[in-house]
Amino acid sequence: MKEYDVIIVGGGITGACTARDCAMRGLVTLLIEREDLCDGASGRNHGLLHSGARYAVNDPEGARECIRENKILRRIASNCVESCGGLFISLPEDSLDYQSLFTDKCREAGIDARIIDPKEARRLVPEVNPGIIGAVRVPDASVDPFRLTDANSLDAVRHGADIVKFRAVTGFVKDAVGRVVGVKTAECEYRGRQVVLAAGIWAAGLARKAGVKIEMMPSKGALLVFGHRLADMVINRCRKPSNSDILVPDDAVSVLGTTSDKIPFEECDDMRVTAAEVDHLLAEGVKMVPSLATTRILRAYAGVRPLVSAGGDARSASRGIVLLDHEQRDGVPGLITITGGKLTTARLMAEQATDLVCRKLGVDAKCRTAEVPLPGSEPFRLKRGIPSWNLAAIGRHGSESGKMDFMDGGSELVCECEQVTRAEIEYCVRAFGVRNLRDLRRHTRIGMGTCQGSYCVDRAAEILAELLPGTSARELVKDYLQERWKGMIPVLWGDTIREAEYMRRRHANEV
Repeated sequence: MKEYDVIIVGGGITGACTARDCAMRGLVTLLIEREDLCDGASGRNHGLLHSGARYAVNDPEGARECIRENKILRRIASNCVESCGGLFISLPEDSLDYQSLFTDKCREAGIDARIIDPKEARRLVPEVNPGIIGAVRVPDASVDPFRLTDANSLDAVRHGADIVKFRAVTGFVKDAVGRVVGVKTAECEYRGRQVVLAAGIWAAGLARKAGVKIEMMPSKGALLVFGHRLADMVINRCRKPSNSDILVPDDAVSVLGTTSDKIPFEECDDMRVTAAEVDHLLAEGVKMVPSLATTRILRAYAGVRPLVSAGGDARSASRGIVLLDHEQRDGVPGLITITGGKLTTARLMAEQATDLVCRKLGVDAKCRTAEVPLPGSEPFRLKRGIPSWNLAAIGRHGSESGKMDFMDGGSELVCECEQVTRAEIEYCVRAFGVRNLRDLRRHTRIGMGTCQGSYCVDRAAEILAELLPGTSARELVKDYLQERWKGMIPVLWGDTIREAEYMRRRHANEV
């Protein structure tokens, strides 16, 4: 029966940032998500913290937004960001005229883009194609979307927000004059003075339930995860944006992306990467980094970009921020949509949406999310006597690791690839309401390393079964393996198929 000032629908990075901003401005806030946090597109991207360079030629405004937010996130979310830097490389078939245009446009947007000698580029990244004819250094970085979403949601809760997960919005509550005054789920209703749709591509379907039409274009992006870290910098192709032209270091692995293809809305909830997409990604990727041809691929996955349609193809569509006031646009008061944009600009998207909510509610409160560090990124001191394998958890959670009990059995190593301990698992169950191994993966990276869960999931499932009464360890393992198998099917050859067969035999009793 609680009355909220604002209800935010969608627990991806934009929804979590919006919940944080609203709560920090004193609004009584609810975030509602149909699955776990970061389950949708926010958890299915290449983890690139854009410098804006990629957009400098075709979208100068977007480039300026990216470089501003890049600098902000390095300050407020330091434990989520790896400041690895980036290279835009030109191959013999690329034009150095484009490199010249590219660097000019970067500088106009305020991006530090410096042309360097190809020999210097090869020294910085030995794996890069030795035949490159040009290279530009830019302040790209990598960012962990799961950690970033977790940190924003934690701060939202600490400022008074409520978060409800695993509950899908099925409709809207309207008053006698047609104003949206809440949302419906299968279990109950939640009342609020403003509702914000921050559900990515799924906002289009939700808006229809309120009698509003948003023309959106689902754009599928397929990506590949390689078994180890091939480069310590982000590698970009210096040409007009195309498929398979970014390689991003992601903790101990590398992510190659991405494609951009229009798909029907019906496929958004069950996207599968095809063998043809894998072949195309590889064929283009090896031009940048030849060793990709012989590096083991762990899995393939795909996300869907929420592009507001303006006709044309998905690659040429704008990635810009779209804020819709449905009272002004459609005559439906009480409803706002924030969509488009990028992972890098999620904080800015949240600021714009929260500004509009405050204006609607007559609240005079300034945004502080660009100045206040997120949980995990505050200065802290390591405790003495912590075994070294706990350092990965400390790196993932930063100052929040102080809430983990590494003593006694807490330092038990559960996942060797990602160095996940029992203490981290217990913390994530308490802090994030983890219900299964798939949830746990998003919060700890368990099963995302070299063995892809072959060795660690049994022990992790046993620990979850201890912590969650009524949960079956065997069912947890079965659910996890079925989900991970989907991403392995498109890349089943060589070492990957040998490991898949080993995994199948090892877990035959569970599946």
